[in-house]
Amino acid sequence: MESIYKLLVEYGMNAEIAKYLSVFIQILIIAILCILANFITKSIVIRIINHYVTKTHFKWGNIILERKIFRKLSHIVPALIIYHFSTTFPSYQSWIIKGAITYIIIVGLMVLDSFLNAVDDIYRTYEISKVKPIKGYIQVVKIVVVIIAGIIIIANLIGKSPAILLSGIGALSAVLMLIFKDSLLGLVAGIQLTSNDMVRVGDWIEMPKYGADGDIIEISLNTVKVQNFDKTITTVPSYALISDSFINWRGMQNSGGRRMKRPIFIDTNSIIFCTEDMIEKFKNIHYLRDYIDNKEREIEEYNAKNEVNRNNKVNGRAMTNIGVFRAYITNYLKNHSGINQEMTQMVRQLEPTEHGLPIEIYAFSNDVRWAVYESVQSDIFDHLFAVAPEFGLRVYQNPTGNDLRNMMDERLYVKGDGTS
Repeated sequence: MESIYKLLVEYGMNAEIAKYLSVFIQILIIAILCILANFITKSIVIRIINHYVTKTHFKWGNIILERKIFRKLSHIVPALIIYHFSTTFPSYQSWIIKGAITYIIIVGLMVLDSFLNAVDDIYRTYEISKVKPIKGYIQVVKIVVVIIAGIIIIANLIGKSPAILLSGIGALSAVLMLIFKDSLLGLVAGIQLTSNDMVRVGDWIEMPKYGADGDIIEISLNTVKVQNFDKTITTVPSYALISDSFINWRGMQNSGGRRMKRPIFIDTNSIIFCTEDMIEKFKNIHYLRDYIDNKEREIEEYNAKNEVNRNNKVNGRAMTNIGVFRAYITNYLKNHSGINQEMTQMVRQLEPTEHGLPIEIYAFSNDVRWAVYESVQSDIFDHLFAVAPEFGLRVYQNPTGNDLRNMMDERLYVKGDGTS
């Protein structure tokens, strides 16, 4: 700056004006150098790095490029130039140095943030990331780094040692715990969730309290994001998965079978003993042929052994249409291609209700996909509703308006015949 000032004075410029003009020229030269250095760094150096990463097919190169780590790092160059030329402004040198250092720290934070994000992206390319996500831990590292950087920046600006500020943090610990309460709870919850393998990315969870019913798409420090089946996103606090109950359907998905547990209600007035004609009819049903033969032989042997008088149907043993229907459903499920034959199957009677006698089908499909499971279940019950009348059974349903209208029409018809 001194040489520029002397040169301007030699050319006859007023000393006061030359002083300010030399400062302006010096600032302009530094600004041009900064712009030029930044341009060279981004246009040449960064382009060479990008070209090298692309050509060599570096395994994680695209992730690093997407996070713009090198591009953000290039912003340090102008700060270094300003720091170097700070001696040309002795009156403001300390403030220029402080500003440059602060800027370098901030850029360093940005670079470190991008680097940590790249580490998380790279980690997610591995299957273990679904079991043990690290995003929560990375967020903790970011918080710690930001706090340390903030302390260093403040210490740099006030010209004090960072140790002085660190000693004061102890007194502010209660305030910090209050501010970062959710983060601390989330950190503890994240450690528990991961170590106990309670949830993973991709798990289907159900948590009615928070309106969550879908797949986990992200586990972070404070929250767990769930994409519901209607494609909405529900955010659940991480610690809520520790303090509250929820359903994780991963066990079902890994088992290879999805449970069906649904009753079909039978009108109890349609339950009767099987007649000879009914038994002969049932013998022609493929799934019942062996059952009827074995059951007839078993009943005859029992009645003969106990000298049962079969003139009254109440005496001894006899087949009922509901019992034959249950046997049919059992054999039907055993031969159904959509049922997992290695898992529990059961056709049972539940306690009768005002809606009739519930016959519950308890089985597992061999495909856990929702659409396939619903299709298999619907096919089974479509068939059962259709075949129930073949056994002389009526499926119960509450009377509809059409049923009541038909009853009134029949009553009016009978009354009309009686009074005509």
